[in-house]
Amino acid sequence: MARVTAPPRPALDDRPNPWLRSLGLLTVVLVGAWLGLLIVGNVRTPVGPMDTTMTLRPSLTGGTKINVSPLGALHLDSHTAPVRLDVNVDQLDPARAQALVDHPERLSGLQDEVAQDVGRGTLDLAVRSCVAVVSGATALGLAVYRRPRRALTAGGLALALLTASGVTAYATWNPKSVLEPRFSGLLTSAPSLVGNARSIVTEFDVYQKELARLVTNVTKLYDATSTLPAYTPDPSTIRVLHVSDIHLNPASWKIIASLVEQYDVDVIVDSGDTMDHGTAAENGFLDPIEDLGAPYVWVRGNHDSPVTQRYLKGLKNVHVLDDGRATTIAGLRFAGIGDPQFTPDRSQEQETSQELAGARLATALRDQRAAGTPVDVAVAHEPSAARETDGEVPLVLSGHLHHQEMEVMKYGTRLRIEGSTGGSGLRAIEGEHPDPIETSILYFDRGTRRLQAWDEIRLGGLGLTTAEVSRHLPEENTPGASSASPTPPTTPSTTSP
Repeated sequence: MARVTAPPRPALDDRPNPWLRSLGLLTVVLVGAWLGLLIVGNVRTPVGPMDTTMTLRPSLTGGTKINVSPLGALHLDSHTAPVRLDVNVDQLDPARAQALVDHPERLSGLQDEVAQDVGRGTLDLAVRSCVAVVSGATALGLAVYRRPRRALTAGGLALALLTASGVTAYATWNPKSVLEPRFSGLLTSAPSLVGNARSIVTEFDVYQKELARLVTNVTKLYDATSTLPAYTPDPSTIRVLHVSDIHLNPASWKIIASLVEQYDVDVIVDSGDTMDHGTAAENGFLDPIEDLGAPYVWVRGNHDSPVTQRYLKGLKNVHVLDDGRATTIAGLRFAGIGDPQFTPDRSQEQETSQELAGARLATALRDQRAAGTPVDVAVAHEPSAARETDGEVPLVLSGHLHHQEMEVMKYGTRLRIEGSTGGSGLRAIEGEHPDPIETSILYFDRGTRRLQAWDEIRLGGLGLTTAEVSRHLPEENTPGASSASPTPPTTPSTTSP
């Protein structure tokens, strides 16, 4: 009787590496799920008077992107998860839009209608996305492994990943993100799309209202055949345009003039380094300041010389701040100090002199408060000098670092560091990528003279045409805050000028 022998087992080294097998399966799951979402993972749903398409997309940062073609997009930090919600506004339904125009009383109920539409669309999208990722991962698994069991395993893992992503998105969902959107494209010209600073601070009691406002204003945009609406001024808000580190970029003046007109700016504050070498030959560069359409408040930076300062003092509509002397412009009291050093080559900068200059400014601020004329906004070019004013003023502005920052310091003073409004000037062509042009619109309550909100504006540098506007609120002005703005506590300073 013949003896049947089993085939020899493969050597241990010939067996597939379990880590490689797992990595391969994960790759199949991710690619298959992505293909499924790409092909069938979208839902067309009406939102108010608009027809939209909702889609889930893989993302490292999450959030929501609302595409309003051809006007641009709004980006909301709505959640943190490996999936992003894309909402494409496809078209305006003429019948539904006309019904709103003919019956404006329906706008009062639009918030509930929008919330219901978004809820239905999101639920439909969740179901369709589950089907899409399971189908995509299963089909790709079957094509790769040719084993139904492995294919079903891939589909199950895809469903588990999508479920985990959904749970993470739900746990990190931030409905207030609609209050602080980032605009791109032509929508950067319409920051009033989600309300001006005053209405954001006083009317954001529920998310549905802002969502309804968003839909209503997008409707108006389409109804006007893509003609952008003007930014409606709010008489109770003071608008300050903060610029810095222009560094002889002539394009900055046109950008500033455009922003002054678009936002109805009351005063421009330049925190220094307007020049590059501070020579008399550069002074003619400053002449357009007289025609920008708003008062120009300026402090000397380390690239601005005393020659520069004297020339600016002779220009109409320019207010030079130095030695802590205060001046009231457009309802706000400003005080500042020029940079104590003139170092255009950046070779002799000393931190101690900056701190001493900041201490002199802090002393002047205390004297103003003691005289009953407290300063609302202090200005110093370098952040190291500006930090010395902590506790002496509600807000201090600076520049020098060529990127934007905002922080509340230990004793309550808010420090705003502006980026380069000149895209770092001629230095922009030295690197591989041009530096962005950065500036901000600061909104102040006319009664309290405290910061209510700010828009960070970021434009592409030389040769680029991108634009983005981000709306931000101070922590004390977010929903549920008990007061409009805290007053920094008075703290004695141990440093003398």
